[in-house]
Amino acid sequence: MMEEVYRRYPNIQAVGTTMREVHSTNRHSWSAVLHTGGAGYQAPTCELDVYDRVGGGDGFASGLIYGLLNGKGPQEALNLGWAHGALLTSFPGDTTMATLDQVEALAGGGSARIQR
Repeated sequence: MMEEVYRRYPNIQAVGTTMREVHSTNRHSWSAVLHTGGAGYQAPTCELDVYDRVGGGDGFASGLIYGLLNGKGPQEALNLGWAHGALLTSFPGDTTMATLDQVEALAGGGSARIQR
């Protein structure tokens, strides 16, 4: 898929996408990949208890873009997108309720459990 995107759109600098395996309505395996600068990156895979799957991809994109715009390296930016998308599936609707601290904690290898 990545090669096709680069072929069709030669000015693209990065291609990222989520990878979701749906086991049931409320149980998904969740990961993501990024290709940029001639290298590929993969986020961890986690098992999600999904409340609402709407917006998970948008959450991934916004977290990835946030990371890239804030000077994070490709792997860290990817992990921020992966974490934000995962957390977003635990809320109703497609508007995040995750804090930056929660996203960064999950992206850094922490738990998806709410930290208050």
